[in-house]
Amino acid sequence: MSTPQLSNYFQARQPSSVRVAQLEFSKRTDGIKAIDTAIGNVSLPMHPLMIERLSRLSSFFKDGVVRYTPTIGLKEANQAVLNIISCLGVDTKNIYSQITDGGSAAMEMAIIGVCDPGKDQKPLLLIEPIYPNYLALAKRTGRNTVTITRTLLENDQFTLPDLKEIEQKILKTNPAALVVIPYDNPTGQFYNQQALIKLAKLCVKHGLWMISDEAYRELVYTAEPASSVWKITEQEVPGITGRRISIESASKVWNACGIRVGALVTDNQQFHEKGLAEYTSNLTAPALGQCLFAALAQESKESLQKWYEQQRAYYSHNLKQVAKMLKSQLPELIVSSPDAAIYFVVDVRKIDPHFDSKDFVLYCSSRGQINLDGEEATLLVAPMNGFYSAKENNPGKTQMRIAYVQSPEQMRKVPELFVSLLKQYLEKRK
Repeated sequence: MSTPQLSNYFQARQPSSVRVAQLEFSKRTDGIKAIDTAIGNVSLPMHPLMIERLSRLSSFFKDGVVRYTPTIGLKEANQAVLNIISCLGVDTKNIYSQITDGGSAAMEMAIIGVCDPGKDQKPLLLIEPIYPNYLALAKRTGRNTVTITRTLLENDQFTLPDLKEIEQKILKTNPAALVVIPYDNPTGQFYNQQALIKLAKLCVKHGLWMISDEAYRELVYTAEPASSVWKITEQEVPGITGRRISIESASKVWNACGIRVGALVTDNQQFHEKGLAEYTSNLTAPALGQCLFAALAQESKESLQKWYEQQRAYYSHNLKQVAKMLKSQLPELIVSSPDAAIYFVVDVRKIDPHFDSKDFVLYCSSRGQINLDGEEATLLVAPMNGFYSAKENNPGKTQMRIAYVQSPEQMRKVPELFVSLLKQYLEKRK
């Protein structure tokens, strides 16, 4: 008797580039320790108000009952989202927030809310390299994508998207929406406010939704002010109102990856109402996580700014230090300038133009090991193949993303580990 068959989608499914190293490493039985920089799994403590609320969480559920929250999320949790946005100097009176199961659920909701399935329907326009979930969620839901590709130059800078090229792509493919990640994952590139305004003008001119993934908002290290789709005014871009969507998250800026709280925010009331209707199928986001995040609902702008300054000070110094150490260890590496978020990209194309980053990552996670400070260890990084949609001549073949998510002491070991494992891998491949 034959067994039932998997769907074609399941049969073809491969792990995300972000998680593939962790999955492979979990199969090892040799006791080797790994420094995991493949996943943006922040290891810093949450905001103090969230920690304080965690310590007395039982008082919120003292009868032992944890019910579903409303589909829109706890009122206080949505107030926290809007309070954080108002810290930008934005009036949130006509902005609508809906709590989701992490930022990923908000991404999926945004995609299905602006694009229809089917090969003849309007696609989603992405700027590559792009966080792989956008490509994966579009495929899962049957939505099409089109892309504009950035290039990592040998001066360690990613090229900003060329507006003429973007407009030509819009005219050629007629997309429904443009996705931009101002504090970019994976590149560490920063789109300042003027860059967002220029993109917004294109969206209005050609009738696109503008989806801004602001999970890392305020994490910018160039001495420029924070940028946001919510800071764009009608005076700057007439017609921008009613086409804005942002993806929010408790994971990164608030150091709370595991509570799985995100938000889908818009200034389009109809989109918001239909989003709630769709999310009734998901029932609700996690009640416990919402309760923790809601601690920020009444926090003052001054206090929030102090938190941002603390976060920026931590990441700015440490990210740049590790990137600099990598270059000093192996000058032929191209290392993207970490100007925002918590990532940078390492490209080895000058060392080996035929390199396969996924094969290297699988080597490191399955059998690679280096003696470091008297201890056998390996390094987990994310291959960049999956951050691009190209089947042939994929720039990610020679690139890897490193996330600054471990302690400074551990992260200082990353350059030596990376370079030693790279040399070991290249030597064994001969």
